[in-house]
Amino acid sequence: MRLAVSSSTWLRASASWVVGAAALMAMSGAWAGEALAPAEARQWLTRMHDAATQRNYQGTLVVTAEGAMSSSRVVHFCEAGHSYERVDMLDGQPRRVLRHNDQLLTLWPSVRTARLEQRESVQPFPSLLTSGDEQLFERYEMVGEGAGRVAGFDAKVFLLRPRDDARFAQRLWAERGSGLLLRADVVGGDGRVLESSAFTDLSIGGKARPESLQTVLKQISGWRVLKPATRRTSLEAQGWRLKTPVPGFRESNCVKRQLDPAPQETAPAAEDVLQAIFTDGLTHVSLFIEPLRAERQRSGGAASGATHTWMQAHGDYWITAVGDVPLVTLKKFAAALERSSR
Repeated sequence: MRLAVSSSTWLRASASWVVGAAALMAMSGAWAGEALAPAEARQWLTRMHDAATQRNYQGTLVVTAEGAMSSSRVVHFCEAGHSYERVDMLDGQPRRVLRHNDQLLTLWPSVRTARLEQRESVQPFPSLLTSGDEQLFERYEMVGEGAGRVAGFDAKVFLLRPRDDARFAQRLWAERGSGLLLRADVVGGDGRVLESSAFTDLSIGGKARPESLQTVLKQISGWRVLKPATRRTSLEAQGWRLKTPVPGFRESNCVKRQLDPAPQETAPAAEDVLQAIFTDGLTHVSLFIEPLRAERQRSGGAASGATHTWMQAHGDYWITAVGDVPLVTLKKFAAALERSSR
C-alpha cells in the first residue's frame, strides 16, 4: 500500500489534475482491457519489485488522498550487495528516514529525537510485490491498459483487478525500460481513485552514494535515541487465533513490542502491543492487540485515502485492524479473532 510543495501552487494544481484525470478515466470505462496470462503478469510484477529493490534511483514522490497531499525526497542506492535508502519528508514536521538493509533510523530534528529499529515487512512505494505467493492470481487478475507517461518516462499501464470485494484494485504505471514503478493508484469498487502515489521528477541509475547509519548516529550525539525492543512471535504463541481465516490472506509476520512514545513525549509507555501482519501477496492488513484502557470504549471505523481502520473492544483487550482494504475486510478480521484455549 515523496518537490517541496509548500511554496509551489503549480505542483498542487498539477497533482489535483492528475488525480482528477485518473478518476475520470476510471469512470469512463478504463476498467476494460485484456487480462494477461499469469506468467506474463508475474514477470511484470517481478520486474517492478526487482527495479525498486536493486536499482539506483532518486526523485520526488507525491502522495495525494482526499484532497490532501504530502511529498518527500527519495534516494535509493545499491552497492556490493547492500541496499541504502534516504527519505526526507518535505511537508509538516521535518523527518528523515535512513535505511541500510533491514536497519531503519528515523530522525525528528526539531525535537532532537531518533528511533533505531529493524524494518517491518511492509515496504513503501515503489516496492510492490510483497511476497512470492503463487496464489496471487487467484485473488487478482492483471489487465493491460496500454501506454502512459509519468515524470518524463514512458510507461506501461496495468490494472490489478480483484476477483472479490475484499480488496481494492491498483492501477500501476511501470517504466518501460527498467520496470520501476512510477505511479500507483488505489482504486475503489466504484472506479474512484482513493489514493495516488507518483514520482513528479525522477532519475534512474547513477553512482551510489550510501550514507552510513553509524556515521549519522555519531552526528546526533546528545539526541534522545529510542531503540524499541521487538520480539518475533505468532498469534497462536500469544494465545490468539483466527477462528475463521479471511479468504486470500495469510499471516506473514507477528511481533510483540513496547508501545512507542511519540517523538515529543518524554516518558515511554509501559504496555506491550502485539502486531500480526497478514498479506494477500499485494496488500497488507495489520492487527494490533493491546490492553484495554478506560478511554477506549467505543468501537468504530475510519478512513484516510485508501487506508481504513476498524477498532473494537475484545474482553480485556483493544483490537485495531488497519489496511489498504475495504472496511468490511477489517471487520472480518476483528470478528474472527478469538482467544485460543491453550
